Amino acid sequence: MWVFDATPLIYLATVDRLRLVSTLEEECLIPRQIYDEVVTAGIEAGYADARRIEQCLDDGLFDVVSVDETPLATRLRQNPQLSAADVAVLVCAADVDGIAVMDEASGRNAAEIEGVETRGTAFLVLRCAKHGEITVADARETIDSMIEAGWYCAPDLYTKLVRKLESFDG
Repeated sequence: MWVFDATPLIYLATVDRLRLVSTLEEECLIPRQIYDEVVTAGIEAGYADARRIEQCLDDGLFDVVSVDETPLATRLRQNPQLSAADVAVLVCAADVDGIAVMDEASGRNAAEIEGVETRGTAFLVLRCAKHGEITVADARETIDSMIEAGWYCAPDLYTKLVRKLESFDG
């Protein structure tokens, strides 16, 4: 299962590419805390990406799930670098033996320590290009559009992403 944090949802929705998740074979989950932060608050603030996320939920691409209190949640809450939403994503991914889809280094570092597998937004885009679900040009445009919309991508990572995409064209 794939458990989504706010950043991948927001930026894929912002560039109207959130439906790429339909290519994933496993179920896609959004913890209730993320839903409240991204969809409920986002719609109230008038964000178009929030409405796109809600539409994908309506179409069954995601399920919103509650996250139970666990010893892992208690431990993660002691990390001042993690938000309540980060904790929810990591706990949910651990509970369902899934993959946390998150970009922020603090969440990914905590996941590594706790043995929770993670992938980022760029991974999903590259995966779709590798499997022919989108063209390499579309994948490059998606990443460039997310960066233009404010998604942070370190220059060295961007270079690696472009090289990887070019290797798919071979």
